[in-house]
Amino acid sequence: MIDPNILLMFFTTSVLLALSPGPDNLFVMTQAAQQGRKAGLLVTLGLCTGLLAHTAAVTFGLAALFKTSAAAFTVLKFAGAGYLLYLAVLSFRAGTETGPTAAADRLGTGTLYRRGIIMNITNPKVSIFFLAFLPQFADPAKGPLPLQLLLLGGIFIVATIIVFGAISLLAGIFGEKFRKSAFAQKVLNRAAGGIFAGLALKLALAQRV
Repeated sequence: MIDPNILLMFFTTSVLLALSPGPDNLFVMTQAAQQGRKAGLLVTLGLCTGLLAHTAAVTFGLAALFKTSAAAFTVLKFAGAGYLLYLAVLSFRAGTETGPTAAADRLGTGTLYRRGIIMNITNPKVSIFFLAFLPQFADPAKGPLPLQLLLLGGIFIVATIIVFGAISLLAGIFGEKFRKSAFAQKVLNRAAGGIFAGLALKLALAQRV
């Protein structure tokens, strides 16, 4: 199998990539600040479930479809952009309740988890990134490539959970102060809506590389 030193290098690189500003960690931060730490962790699990799908896509050759087919890439990216716009509308229209009936308590576990899955799996850029990134650390001489790619994908997911989990906790603590004030909560909801709309625009304008 892959040399332990290579795996350590891969894990370190994955942590740095998870820390670098991007749509996924920004999405987690926004959800945690808006809905609470638990929401951020649930969204993180959803995002990582999406990463499982992207890992499988690379392992079994499906990711190449998004790199070579303009139609497949366009359909998936606009589906993702549409979903982000939907979340933006929800945020702009969100109420300003505080206390035990606040929005953090109204959103169910399944809803938050699905948000993470949809956000990640409808971004074809992730599959293309994995297609370029994972094979760099695989070596045909070290064993079956599919097993190596699955291992690397799993390590990347572990790194993501660690980093995004920390982001969720920090953003949740920060957002808790805002959720105690109706005015601050309104500002937070509007800011979240703007972030979602910006992410939707960025995804809609994304090009294959």
